Amino acid sequence: MTTAAYARNLRKTYGRGNTAVNALDGVDVDLAAGQFTAIMGPSGSGKSTLMHCMAGLDEPTEGDVFLGDTNISNLNDAELTAMRRDRIGFIFQSFNLVPTLTAEENITLPARIAGKSIDEQWLADVTRRFGIQERLNHRPAELSGGQQQRVACARAIASKPEVIFGDEPTGNLDSNSATEVLKLLRTSVDEMGQTVVVVTHDAKAASYADRVIFLVDGKLVNEIHSPTTDQILATMAGVERS
Repeated sequence: MTTAAYARNLRKTYGRGNTAVNALDGVDVDLAAGQFTAIMGPSGSGKSTLMHCMAGLDEPTEGDVFLGDTNISNLNDAELTAMRRDRIGFIFQSFNLVPTLTAEENITLPARIAGKSIDEQWLADVTRRFGIQERLNHRPAELSGGQQQRVACARAIASKPEVIFGDEPTGNLDSNSATEVLKLLRTSVDEMGQTVVVVTHDAKAASYADRVIFLVDGKLVNEIHSPTTDQILATMAGVERS
């Protein structure tokens, strides 16, 4: 199976001396292409730090992160910016839409910033699948929370990134809207060949993934494949007791 991204001996330390905190403590992880991976763990386990380092949003203290064949740990600031813009999609808990732009303008913004032409057929397919084709001329304030997050998901996918990273992407949504977004992410993997990686504390959200990895104290301690909600809850209870 092809690997979309991977990390070796990944360490992230905040502070120094007696106040140092090892957010990541020698993590080795592979993220398979064309799969949905969820990252879970107790509060302070390092799961968000892992995602931020894998996505080039934070710099590890030690170790290497690869996106495909590119060691992003060796990139300078300009190269990192271009890599995040051109090869990675992001979905955040707070949507991060530009309030003065329409839904369509928000979706196409990364491509326009990069000076790329818009694949109109692909855009039409993505917005149709995400059920927002009738809302493209509306600004974020005119959309529900679920619709805003669907726009954010469409923005992440529209540029055909190698990996989409989501940081608690359903954290601000009601249960029905959260389910809609999770189904869309699942569809993007199954029908569009996308690679999706999300950080979540929600066992139901993680159950949509092909694989769930668990961190405790900055270490990868367990993983399960084709998970059910009950399996995830049982595993989380185990790692929290350890």
